[in-house]
Amino acid sequence: MRVLFGGVPAAGHLFPLIPLAQALRHAGHDVVVVSLDGAESLVAGLPFAGPAPGVDWRRTIRALGAARLPAEMARTVETNSADREAFVALAALVNDEVAENVAAFASSWRPDLVVYEYLFPAAAAAATVLGVPAVRHDLGFTEIAPLHDVMVKHMSVPMGEVLSLDVAPPSMVGGQPRGWPLRPGAYTGTGVVPPRTGPRIAVTLGTVPPKVGGFSTLDRVVTAAASVAAEFVLVMGDMDISSLGGLPPNVTACGWVPWDSLVRTSDAVIHHGGSGTALAALACGVPQLVLPDGSDRFAAASAVDERGAGISARGDDVSAELISRLLTDSSLRAASREVAAEIAEMPSVESVARRLESLVG
Repeated sequence: MRVLFGGVPAAGHLFPLIPLAQALRHAGHDVVVVSLDGAESLVAGLPFAGPAPGVDWRRTIRALGAARLPAEMARTVETNSADREAFVALAALVNDEVAENVAAFASSWRPDLVVYEYLFPAAAAAATVLGVPAVRHDLGFTEIAPLHDVMVKHMSVPMGEVLSLDVAPPSMVGGQPRGWPLRPGAYTGTGVVPPRTGPRIAVTLGTVPPKVGGFSTLDRVVTAAASVAAEFVLVMGDMDISSLGGLPPNVTACGWVPWDSLVRTSDAVIHHGGSGTALAALACGVPQLVLPDGSDRFAAASAVDERGAGISARGDDVSAELISRLLTDSSLRAASREVAAEIAEMPSVESVARRLESLVG
């Protein structure tokens, strides 16, 4: 079987696809990841194709949005992409722009199945052209089906019916899976997790928010951390945080380390609300402080807070007292462990890979 995976060039969208792609490859199937410029370094060594060279995802969204959907562009800017209906309409324009290229590559590679994340429906359109099944790999807590309909409306290429995979724990999205359930997981890279020396809190603000909004929230976290009896490990990738000045003795900054491995050695997590980041903490039964600032990160923050597995707050609210609650509030830990047990019962990538095989006659 040949399986084409598609996603936009962003770690939060491609990394969750990789475990399933690896499971299918391990089972003897051929896979390829299709995306746009900049994704080459995000596919964990899997075969990669960029059928639309020169198309920059973010720059093209801005250009096409300003020219064709100025009202949706204004809503997206005003809400920092938290207005998902407006944002996905803009994303649809980019997909429409590259759909012919993606379909041409698919026609030459001839996949039997297409798996894609919701911001890259050009892959689903290619599946329609070829007459093969398409499966949407949803990423977190946002209800994707209505957003999919918005994107279809703004695309000129035909798109058939798609199945969906749902990685959200059912108790956090109304009690029932919204598609085929799949235990959440994501590729989180390689690297060495620092040895633990005492109570530990893992911190990340993702790969995008600090570049857009600066380090003000991180600065508040670091300042408050100095008064908390725990060690803090900051995962900042390749970002330069020297503008923060010297870090407190109990705060260590790392580059890229496997987030899930770090979380397993931690007692709590502070993060920006990325769905994969939140799900990793939930899978480990670790309480979390979520500091959303845009995109779909408010959905993750609300889901965590409402389930009682963590706290949603603004950057301005960060304090030593708030962070300390992650270590002392037994109700947060109990709810986190309940969700972890629920996630452990969800179907593994291996079992879902076998189920996908049944789609191909």
